[in-house]
Amino acid sequence: MAHALTAGLSLKPQHFDEALQCNAPGLWWEVHPENYLADGGPRLAWLQAIRARHPISLHGVSLSLAADAPPDAAHLARLAALVQRIEPVLVSEHLAWSAWRGTYHPDLLPFPRTHEALARVADNIGRTQDALRRPIAIENPTHYLPLPGHDWSEPDFLTELVRRTGCSLLLDVNNLHLSAHNLGEPTDLDAYPLHAVAEIHLAGHHADPALGADLLIDGHDTPVAEPVWALYQQMLARTGPRPTLIERDEHVPALAELMAERQRAHAMLAAVARAPQGQQASTSQGLSCV
Repeated sequence: MAHALTAGLSLKPQHFDEALQCNAPGLWWEVHPENYLADGGPRLAWLQAIRARHPISLHGVSLSLAADAPPDAAHLARLAALVQRIEPVLVSEHLAWSAWRGTYHPDLLPFPRTHEALARVADNIGRTQDALRRPIAIENPTHYLPLPGHDWSEPDFLTELVRRTGCSLLLDVNNLHLSAHNLGEPTDLDAYPLHAVAEIHLAGHHADPALGADLLIDGHDTPVAEPVWALYQQMLARTGPRPTLIERDEHVPALAELMAERQRAHAMLAAVARAPQGQQASTSQGLSCV
């Protein structure tokens, strides 16, 4: 690629035409691979067209790595075929489960971080990486309520997964902020395996309709909040520049509005990288989709 990855955006079908015309340096796009597993069709053709111009990241929601069984073999085979076809710059998945005892639940559900769970998740990550023939990144979840029965703290659990499997970490800063707020606990960035961070996510959230601001929901439906931007700045001071995604899945605005938000992350990454002032200025001028 002509430019190093900086800030990316979630790719939505209503933005396909404009995305094809984007020429922003460092821009990349992320999709949920579950929407592109068919062997052909117009949606896959669009993804391939955009991949010809920009890097693509695949962010899965269905592997159910914390489940009581290995990932579905047929799904994993289709995912491996998509990875071979698209050649994404990164493949990631959530630290969660959505299937248990053969029943699928359309959600990303929490689990006690026990020794047994650690072994189970590590095994499923290993199976996935073997099938894809590449390491994947694991995303930290959002926590809404205290869950009893943990043997490991979240940072230690993730650190051990990285050590055992060679996976990397997708650190979602919005999830960190929401979990700390909802559980009434401080965020200790230095406790996480920051050396393993391959990607960062930023997203918006909203207050629970019933409980109000006491419970914040990871809705990906609003612009990134100022406390999340502040935590992101603290993160970059520790990790240095990392590819950063602005997630938006609900109430998706015009692409120009998302590109403006993307520019803020791009500028922060450029500043952390201590790019020459002239280079930063010329990079900023290339962020329009024209």
